Amino acid sequence: MPIEAPAGGLHALIGRGDLAAAQEWVCGRPPWEVADALDRMEPRAAATAFRLLDTARALDVFEELKPSTQEAVLDIMRGNEFRDFVDALDPDDRARMLGELPAAVAQRVLAGLSPQERAMTAILLGYPYGSAGRRMTPQVVSLDDDMSVAAALRHVRATGNDAETIYTLPVVDGDGHLTGLVNLSELVLAADGVPVTDLVVTAPPCVRATDPAELAARLMADSNVLDLPVVDAADRLLGLITFDDAHEVIEGADSEDAARQGGSNPWAGHYMAVSVLQLARARVVWLVPLLLVSLLTVTVAYGFEEALEQVAALAIFIPLLIGTGGKVGTQASSACVRALAVGEVRPSDAIRVTVRECGAGLLLGTGLGVLAIGAGVLFAALSVAVVVGVSLLLICLLAALIGGLSPLGAKRLGIDPALVSAPVVTTLVDVLGLVIYFLVAKALLGV
Repeated sequence: MPIEAPAGGLHALIGRGDLAAAQEWVCGRPPWEVADALDRMEPRAAATAFRLLDTARALDVFEELKPSTQEAVLDIMRGNEFRDFVDALDPDDRARMLGELPAAVAQRVLAGLSPQERAMTAILLGYPYGSAGRRMTPQVVSLDDDMSVAAALRHVRATGNDAETIYTLPVVDGDGHLTGLVNLSELVLAADGVPVTDLVVTAPPCVRATDPAELAARLMADSNVLDLPVVDAADRLLGLITFDDAHEVIEGADSEDAARQGGSNPWAGHYMAVSVLQLARARVVWLVPLLLVSLLTVTVAYGFEEALEQVAALAIFIPLLIGTGGKVGTQASSACVRALAVGEVRPSDAIRVTVRECGAGLLLGTGLGVLAIGAGVLFAALSVAVVVGVSLLLICLLAALIGGLSPLGAKRLGIDPALVSAPVVTTLVDVLGLVIYFLVAKALLGV
């Protein structure tokens, strides 16, 4: 039965120096829950709480921590304790951590490794940041394609303790080329004399070591596999990407996209542990240029000042038009960014996306335009209400097109599609929407 946390939880226990109760708390919780509690705390307090864990449990918790918390934990370790701890980490988790830690801390970690672990880590670090090679575990139990089931099981028992996973067993030929996969469950249930080749799943999904890790993780989700083989250019087996690493990759990519879609730079660390200054710095990077672009709306309105003076009622509907257009553009952009991320849409589908978004924009614009005319006559003359309705139709069409095609264009140019999502699309639609509104007013009202 899990230990019930007192009021305030682990943070409060550490704060008042009740280390005995804090140790009872961390020892009675699953690693992921302890890691979440540590990530929410200030670095020094998190490091103090981490010291209460035994070595085996500390490793499980450490691998779940955010990089900023990992750095704080490593900073308090010295001598043999530090060397033994970093040496015990899985190579892929260690490589991921080193890619996110400051250079000085990363050098200290590398210096503390045994020659064998350092060499294994150096191989992973040799692959590009964000690649499948960085995320794979090289500690794999592979089977020769001429083995029997009995021989394969003996091999698994002899070498399995050094592997990160044994649920998926790659099968290789004499030159190390991947020829297929065997699941451990099938191996255990088969008769001893059956050749391994009779159980092999040939042509399994796999990725090159230089492919993006996110691509590998999405492939695992699409193909419903626990582990994904990673091969070199000659199809020789290099390692496996495990399902827990794939989950972390997808979670990280989704978090980054969510931040960018909201007009913010992603930040490292837990939201509750990030300072207010860091949050503001992450957001202001985009708010300043978007503010400058938004000044174009003022310029547009100023350019049609005469029309506003002649028909003052036109000004009443400006918030409605640009607000609705921004929402339509955001919906289209979010849908397209998500479709790109999961592989449902490619840049080559631009024409099909254009047709679909045109249709959606026209339907939305027609429906909303009719409603706007009906509501508009309550506040202004019918002629002005018609201007609002027609403008809304055109703005919705434009917003859907911009929202749907901007991510595809960004992808084609090698830019993260999330960067041109909601805030950028909204700002652009605001400016162009005003232009459409005043041009329609000029055409229909003669102002």
